[in-house]
Amino acid sequence: MGTPIATNNAPGAIGPYSQAVMTGDLLFTSGQLGIDVQTGNLGNGIEEQTRLALSNVEAIVREAGGTMKDVIKVTIFLADMNDFATVNEIYAGFFAEPYPARSCVQVARLPKDGLVEVEAVAGIKG
Repeated sequence: MGTPIATNNAPGAIGPYSQAVMTGDLLFTSGQLGIDVQTGNLGNGIEEQTRLALSNVEAIVREAGGTMKDVIKVTIFLADMNDFATVNEIYAGFFAEPYPARSCVQVARLPKDGLVEVEAVAGIKG
């Protein structure tokens, strides 16, 4: 299965899953909502939730010994595709060229009625 990765710098799992799993040199994060780790609450609006979701992914990647430069694939789930441009702008602040591969899809609903959820795959040499 791989090695579970967990950090207190990102929200804990809200179900029967790990924050991330490391197998070989690959780290697979679970989807991260825009939750403030200090309060446990969703951020206000798409901007804050996007920053928080990406910060939570970053905290997990760091816990595994990597950086955002190690991220090779990102999947973004949006409650409203009209938020795509806003999310893109914030996303660009977390990554540099060459950017990871990415998918972005609109979904019917996210846990806790979040506006955005982000998951990532990173290649981290041990």
